[in-house]
Amino acid sequence: MKEKPMKSLYDPHPKTKINGYPDALIDGWDAIRATLQPQGPTLVFDTYPGVYDEKVKTELKQIPHDVWIDAIDMFKAKETIREQLRYHITDDRIFGRMYYGEIDNFIVPEKRAALQARAKEAAEAGQRVIVYGYGASLIATGTLVYLDMARWEITLRYRNGMANFQEDNFDEDALRKIKRGFFTEWRVADKHKRSLFDSIDYFLDTNDMDHVKMVAGEAVRAGLAQMAHRPFRLVPYFDPGVWGGQWMKDVCNLDPDKENYAWSFDGVPEENSIYLDFGNGYIELPAMDLVLYEPKPLLGASVYSRFGAEFPIRFDFLDTIGGQNLSLQVHPLTEYIHRTFGMAYTQDESYYILDAKDGATVYLGLKEGVDKEQMIADLYAANRGEILFDAEKYINKFPAKKHDHFLIPAGTCHCSGADAMVLEISATPYCFTFKLWDWARVGLDGLPRPVHIDHGKQNIQWDRTTKWVEDNLVNAVYTVREDEHVKEEHTGLHELEYIETRRLWIEDEALVENEDNVNMLNLIEGQMARIESVDGSFEPFEVHYAETFIVPASVKNYKIVNPTDSTIGVIRAYVRKPQA
Repeated sequence: MKEKPMKSLYDPHPKTKINGYPDALIDGWDAIRATLQPQGPTLVFDTYPGVYDEKVKTELKQIPHDVWIDAIDMFKAKETIREQLRYHITDDRIFGRMYYGEIDNFIVPEKRAALQARAKEAAEAGQRVIVYGYGASLIATGTLVYLDMARWEITLRYRNGMANFQEDNFDEDALRKIKRGFFTEWRVADKHKRSLFDSIDYFLDTNDMDHVKMVAGEAVRAGLAQMAHRPFRLVPYFDPGVWGGQWMKDVCNLDPDKENYAWSFDGVPEENSIYLDFGNGYIELPAMDLVLYEPKPLLGASVYSRFGAEFPIRFDFLDTIGGQNLSLQVHPLTEYIHRTFGMAYTQDESYYILDAKDGATVYLGLKEGVDKEQMIADLYAANRGEILFDAEKYINKFPAKKHDHFLIPAGTCHCSGADAMVLEISATPYCFTFKLWDWARVGLDGLPRPVHIDHGKQNIQWDRTTKWVEDNLVNAVYTVREDEHVKEEHTGLHELEYIETRRLWIEDEALVENEDNVNMLNLIEGQMARIESVDGSFEPFEVHYAETFIVPASVKNYKIVNPTDSTIGVIRAYVRKPQA
């Protein structure tokens, strides 16, 4: 009789317990209004772009007030902003150019001054003033409430018809809205929010409009400080796709009635959120709040000095088990992404095979003797619908089995084939995939999926052919240390990439020296593991199969303990220090 597999312990809704603030959560509009009403005489509600302003204002206007000021009234007209951002938004569906300006760049000084004078005059006359909206803190001082937003929720709202800030593009392609958010709005909003962090009196969570919550700023800041000194998980999200598979449904405890799940971001602070659990409930915030507020203890001195307040590693899942091939693609070289899109580093990556069915494959690198001009001509012809691109004529196809590791430095043609469960370990720059061929598919929205041969052909490294790929990119594994407790292996990444990956096979426990460097890890084999402090600075932290977790640089050394009767496996990624 076949043994029934153990139930997955994967938690798709991980919470971080915050100590010292057991009654911090203020739950529901009635309690929020009751807390804020005695504050005064001025209430300032600054918001992240993406909040459902009209719905929120309906609730807040029930707080007694004499003067209501909308911060939106100080901004430039939408046509002016659109023209101002035209170079950064671009005409492309996916790619824009990074905007490094400030919120002040979109404000009319005279309008702002008029609103400031109105707020000041009313307050001096003893009137109750409420200022609401993105940038409200630039108009008046008072009790400051910040309405924060998770990126994933904003993305879903774009899909459901929400417009960009100071726009009326309700019916526009969601990919274009997301692009505008990523390249312009979120850059400026994060910079503005970071300037306010220490002065925020309350954080208001409206991610779920049916369950609105608020927590004092002091408690949130203390919670972020605690997270920056102990292991934690981000809140993953899962999304279907045209090529999506079935593996994550069972392992990640997801809705079995969904057609498929293609993506999961389970270690991407740029995109994921965090749940801060205060005992009487939790609040959802963007994980970037932690990166922006506690960058040095989180990242470590060397990583912070190199990347600033950005998290340079990401883990995500690509599930094609029972699905289809990913698109054939290439990522930009660093010089190209910087010159063309204004970004400092590129999407170097790797595919770690968490699981695979028989016959699974990975396409990686070019075959020997490829005719460059003919390949590009065939790609253009295929994407015009004239032919089907013969990928196997040009691209190597390697068998893929569980625990294989394929390294993919920028400029290398690649994609996962069907029936593989990929843990993608990569640098963080979001959407910089140049699709070359998408197997003649359309997306779930019924539109042809964006293909970028013009960009891709300028980045393909034509000398990365079969022999070089086999020698450098396929299972480049060697043992670093081995004893009766642990076997530690280097599995990548390639010397052209800045991320180092180590695989640990642990019998009982293993000491990890994090080298003053943020660590991102995943339990790739075994039911569970415990992360324990060497000096007692944090409580034991339990992780389960396939869960991604982060150990901040401030932790220094830590132990991975195996509480089971079988060997467990952990993949660990960190930023290599520059060589002297």
